[in-house]
Amino acid sequence: MDNEAAKFLWDYIAKANLHKDAPFKKDFFRTIDKAIILEDNEKEIKKWLYQRGLAFDKPVFLSWQPTDAMIVPWKLLIKYFDSFYYGSSDDLTVIDQSLNWALLFYHEDEIYFGANKDFKPSEAFANIDFIW
Repeated sequence: MDNEAAKFLWDYIAKANLHKDAPFKKDFFRTIDKAIILEDNEKEIKKWLYQRGLAFDKPVFLSWQPTDAMIVPWKLLIKYFDSFYYGSSDDLTVIDQSLNWALLFYHEDEIYFGANKDFKPSEAFANIDFIW
């Protein structure tokens, strides 16, 4: 996205107060699931992302900074998530135009998924201590 579009997306996320409370504004989503990126669990993360239930061709908006954003199909984000997320340095927010769900790649190698649909959170990471 060009700088103007990236700034618009950044402001949209900020005005929605999406991250007012970490990882998401309290009561913004009905369900929150989480995963952790470890050294050798790339396949597990891809499976976890796939299980979010979004259509592969769904365009999603990625926002890193007020000047850094892009639009990619959901399938591309799943396949190359480790090229879009840089652990220890950046937070990445992923949304679609509905804002009925959001994904936060937190810079501590944690991923949070919030949605307004009922789903059973994954048990794959149940024994992990998360920041939130």
